Amino acid sequence: MAGLGSSNYWEDLRKQARQLENELDLKLVSFSKLCTSYSSSRDGRRGDTSDTTPLLNNSTQDRMFDTMSVEIEQLLAKLTAVNDKMAEYTNTPGTASLNAALMHTLQRHRDILQDYTHEFHKTKGNFLAIREREDLLGSVRKDIETYKSGSGVNNRRTELFLKEHEHLRNSDRLMDDTISIAMATKENMTSQRSMLKSIQSRVNTLANRFPAINSLIQRINLRKRRDSLILGSVIGVCTILLLLYAFH
Repeated sequence: MAGLGSSNYWEDLRKQARQLENELDLKLVSFSKLCTSYSSSRDGRRGDTSDTTPLLNNSTQDRMFDTMSVEIEQLLAKLTAVNDKMAEYTNTPGTASLNAALMHTLQRHRDILQDYTHEFHKTKGNFLAIREREDLLGSVRKDIETYKSGSGVNNRRTELFLKEHEHLRNSDRLMDDTISIAMATKENMTSQRSMLKSIQSRVNTLANRFPAINSLIQRINLRKRRDSLILGSVIGVCTILLLLYAFH
């Protein structure tokens, strides 16, 4: 009689497990359809500028999603409890001869529970991701509409800010170009100065040997200084004009 009672207990547990699995299967199918319809309805309403109908539909679907999520979680918890009871039964004394068959059945129910749990979390995660994405896009669209419907004064002020920003960027770019040209000119003049010093040293050596050449070299040096002063004046004037243009 004890063995018969134990057998009936095991069968009752299996019956409960199968019933919960059937209920979960139906719930998960409906849950998946809800998530799919939510995504489709969102896609169909992206071009709709009306605010009333989408809010009502989305609110209803969100409530259905929350309700079905709670129901499925409760069914998964019940099925987990039944599987735990079945696992306890397999360790009961007197079931050793049937232990292999019982463990096989228990493992099959555990696999089903694992599959249902994984499917539920996957579908729920997809739904939440779609809702978060659409809420973000809706917020962006609302901000764009608010910006478009803003007053002319604000739009004019924004345009002035953008123009001023562009002007500052152009000024910075012009200053960078000016500094680059000045640095290149400085390097070139330094190189020429070194070369001229070398040449002048050789010419001075010749001048010391030939006094007649000394007067010619002096005239050349005077002209060179004059040319340097003229060149420096031109570069200074150009730099001042560029700076005045940049900060104008």
